[in-house]
Amino acid sequence: MPTKIEKDSLTGTETTGHVWDGIQELNTPLPRWWLYTFYACIAFAAVWVVIYPAFPFQGATGLSGWIAREAVVDTVREAEARREPMMARIRSATPQQIADDPELRNFAIAGGRIAFANNCAGCHGAGGQGAVGGFPSLADDDWIWGGSHDAIRETIAHGIRAGESDSERISMMPRFLADGVLTLPQVNDTAEFVLSLTGRATDAAAAERGATLFTENCAACHGEAGEGNRDVGAPRLSDRIWLYGGDKPSIVRSIAYSRSGVMPAWGPRLDAAVINMLAVYVHALGGGEN
Repeated sequence: MPTKIEKDSLTGTETTGHVWDGIQELNTPLPRWWLYTFYACIAFAAVWVVIYPAFPFQGATGLSGWIAREAVVDTVREAEARREPMMARIRSATPQQIADDPELRNFAIAGGRIAFANNCAGCHGAGGQGAVGGFPSLADDDWIWGGSHDAIRETIAHGIRAGESDSERISMMPRFLADGVLTLPQVNDTAEFVLSLTGRATDAAAAERGATLFTENCAACHGEAGEGNRDVGAPRLSDRIWLYGGDKPSIVRSIAYSRSGVMPAWGPRLDAAVINMLAVYVHALGGGEN
């Protein structure tokens, strides 16, 4: 409770007049250096507010007329001017020509890594590892539409089933159950045959029936042995790499209702040089082909 202000008998310092449980609070002054620093900061802030932008209004609010955004734009413009000679060379070359030129390749890999992180990693992963659910791995040698430099560039530039480019990758797998092409038991038999391509069938009789159904309905795109067909974007079914999952329920779901993943067309969004750099970078992730 408050008491009168008095001097502490031990330190000689005045008290604040506050007492808690018999303990008096000393009114110890702040060090002068701290006070001077505090006042200097206040003065500095006042000058800053006058000279530089400090209020949330459109445009410059300080006497200097300086705006951080414009400074950043100028910096970016200068950086773009410095790299434009290399960008022009990359823009006019093919991805294969870039990969064959050590100077261009190093520049393209560095730029492609940044472009990939900004535009592609959200779906394909930071290292191009992909994810089950429609996001292909770009770091292996299993390609739906082809893994050469030119094929990768074509996919990046025009996209897949996005409806944004006349040259987009497009193919549609029938919805065999939903469209009445197959019954549910037939879908199950076909799934058992697909599993048998990797030695995982659980019902030999069903897999045998599914072999005929597969030949009649699936082999035209996926191949007689499930080897896939890149010309129409039909995935290989005879390995353990699956875009939407390789367990039986996932395969049944794919056969019954189809899959139709979409990838944007990056050609209209990115500079042609960036598209080439991305093609070279993706090719270099580990699964590229000649």
